[in-house]
Amino acid sequence: MATGKNNRIGIAILGGTLLIFLLFLGNISIGSVAIPLGETLSGLTGGGVSKKSWEIILLDYRIPKAITAILAGIALSLSGLQMQTFFRNPLAGPYVLGISSGAGLGVAILLLGGSAFGWNLLGDGGFMGIWGTIIAASTGAILVLVLMSLTAWRVKDSMTLLIIGLMFGSATGAMISVLSYFGGAEELKLFTIWSMGSFGGTSKDQVMVFFVACLLGIIPVLLFVKSFNAMLLGERYAESMGVNLYQLRWAMILSTGVLAGSATAICGPVAFIGIAVPHLARMVFKTGDHRILFPASSLIGAGFLLVCDSVSQMPGTAETLPINAVTSLFGAPLVIWLILKRNFSREF
Repeated sequence: MATGKNNRIGIAILGGTLLIFLLFLGNISIGSVAIPLGETLSGLTGGGVSKKSWEIILLDYRIPKAITAILAGIALSLSGLQMQTFFRNPLAGPYVLGISSGAGLGVAILLLGGSAFGWNLLGDGGFMGIWGTIIAASTGAILVLVLMSLTAWRVKDSMTLLIIGLMFGSATGAMISVLSYFGGAEELKLFTIWSMGSFGGTSKDQVMVFFVACLLGIIPVLLFVKSFNAMLLGERYAESMGVNLYQLRWAMILSTGVLAGSATAICGPVAFIGIAVPHLARMVFKTGDHRILFPASSLIGAGFLLVCDSVSQMPGTAETLPINAVTSLFGAPLVIWLILKRNFSREF
């Protein structure tokens, strides 16, 4: 019986991987300039593209953008799944608990701090500049996570924890507003564009940095996956099974901080992925085993953001919608539907 279930899950993950590839092809084929699917496949396999302009669009813009969407979907989904399990809160997520706001504050200090405090931390905006942005965003996310962990230790009620998370988000938003008030026109424009969210404009070097940051954030997930399974039955049970809660807490903080922080640094604030995708993974794969949920959430998150990015491009036009607006349009009704469809308390 267990073997049959494992086979079904394996087939589902394999099918999900194939679907991601198809969505990836569709994503890089559409836009203001339509590129035939055959030309896209030829460019991906090294066969060359008949038009130089198509080759430039594919290799320098669309492929890096699509890979960025995949990495962001993986990072935010894994962040949300870890937070929901650790806090035992079905509505926990980087955006809801103020983690993304903390990351945004780090970016705001980096972008707007030059005018407010008279420094320049971005350098030339190249390789070191993007690492600086990721480090700043991850630091802000980790600080908020530490505060939320300390709060969760004192406050056991899940709704109270959500309210406190919203308060943290409001506080960091107020700090960002103060920095914006003192920011120069150029810095304020850069920050406003960043805050709308986008997968475009990322160079190959920046995508590689994002990939490395995601790998660093995933390492704790791989090391402590069994501990997350034990957490489903409560902290006391996990401790009786030999789980070191102190190590697990810091692993979750560092992993979520780096994943959510790097995604926010590269793409801007992206809402609802971290909260909705883990629940979709539980529904689709019908399991609470994190050895399955982590890859399942990664696949669903990557696919979800590829679809949202394709919609944001508004195929056939030169207009591009902010990705945060598209994820909110899809994500908010999805979360409402999930809440109405099932009782979250069964999962936690």
